[in-house]
Amino acid sequence: MAMAALRREGRRFAPLISPQPITAAVRSSLIQQEQAPLGVRSISTQIIRNRMKSVKNIQKITKAMKMVAASKLRAIQTRAENSRGLWQPFTALLGDTPSVDVKKNVIVTISSDKGLCGGINSTSVKTSKALFKLTSGPDKETKYVLVGEKAKAQLVRDSRKHIDISITGLQKNPLNYTQVSVLADDILKNVEYDALRVVFNKFRSVISFIPTTATVLSPEIVEREAESGGRLGDLDSYEIEGGETKSEILQNLTEYQFSCVLFNAVLENACSEQGARMSAMDSSSRNAGEVLDRLTLTYNRTRQASITTELIEIISGAAALEG
Repeated sequence: MAMAALRREGRRFAPLISPQPITAAVRSSLIQQEQAPLGVRSISTQIIRNRMKSVKNIQKITKAMKMVAASKLRAIQTRAENSRGLWQPFTALLGDTPSVDVKKNVIVTISSDKGLCGGINSTSVKTSKALFKLTSGPDKETKYVLVGEKAKAQLVRDSRKHIDISITGLQKNPLNYTQVSVLADDILKNVEYDALRVVFNKFRSVISFIPTTATVLSPEIVEREAESGGRLGDLDSYEIEGGETKSEILQNLTEYQFSCVLFNAVLENACSEQGARMSAMDSSSRNAGEVLDRLTLTYNRTRQASITTELIEIISGAAALEG
């Protein structure tokens, strides 16, 4: 506005200060500049400002998501550490033998229902696929049981026919043992297995997790391994009392072992998910800051170039009026 007024005032007083009349070329140039729409010169800076605003909004979102993930992690971490005391006695009693050779394998893959948590779900899927190749054969049968939306989305592409059960929405409510034990009972009723292999990510720290596989054998396989001389755990060192047989006790122990292992696996994976989300959102916030710095530098350069161009035009116009 100020520049347009300056041009109008310059044209008004041009006959008084200029010894020569304004040429047609100068007049047409001045008219075109006056009739140009407002903001044409600042259109590039406006685009940069919009991008800067978008990046700032993204940065606010990622910082908020990091804080939410940190809050959830603190709530789950204690429960996950306490749940380790449930399945560790079973490992000492019945053992954990991932190398056992059986005909019917069921791979229980634990994943999250939401994304934006780095490569934690891809790690579980890759481990499950590698385990599937190792346990497959001409006389063997391997099936998937998927817990979580992300594992389902990845494995359904090329392994749809091998998926027996798919469970999603488990983490919508706070996890408890009763909920997971009902889930474990449903899995045991609907699949035939010699070995259940639970694949999950064990939590170590906010920036570290370990892909882990826990193996739960069926009572028949436990008895077979014990009779063939394989020592699975400390079970043989105990004497069975009461009216129950060894098979009945093994049946109860393996069912309870699977529910405890599954409960710990879900909690450990949830901790790893929140830790990975914290790391991912922190990296996103830092990247947004770097992008914002580059955009600010570009904006300042563009604005300075625009101001310099306008000053040159003013000086050139004044010189043309005087000349």
